[in-house]
Amino acid sequence: MTKLHSHSDVETAIRYHRAVARFATGEELAAFFHPDAQHRELPNALFPDGVDRDVAGLDEAAQAGRQRIREQTFEVINAVAEEGQVALEVRWSGTLAVPLGKLPAGYVLRAHIATFLEFRDGKIAAQRNYDCYERLPQP
Repeated sequence: MTKLHSHSDVETAIRYHRAVARFATGEELAAFFHPDAQHRELPNALFPDGVDRDVAGLDEAAQAGRQRIREQTFEVINAVAEEGQVALEVRWSGTLAVPLGKLPAGYVLRAHIATFLEFRDGKIAAQRNYDCYERLPQP
């Protein structure tokens, strides 16, 4: 990971991404979020219509991810924090545990992600993700 400016919200954001990389669910995952938090994943190759989730929906997605992805990494490249907001530039890779469409188990997905987090009371109150997946093989 690149050396990042020290800020409590940035440190929380990095701990959160490390927990997600470990497939955290339940209370471990919920501990990062304000109870009424909202997550918005903008349209991308895997979610063409985008998706909105509350904390329970994030937990469901994390549990489903455990079944689909064998391992994953998040590398935070850059972080900026200002007045309760954090912007992260992240490189993600995930190895498929099971086939996904025509992609075989073992295939490594890669994405370049911009994540914008809004904090309230030291917890994530809102998250917006812009996930740019590297080109997938054509059938």
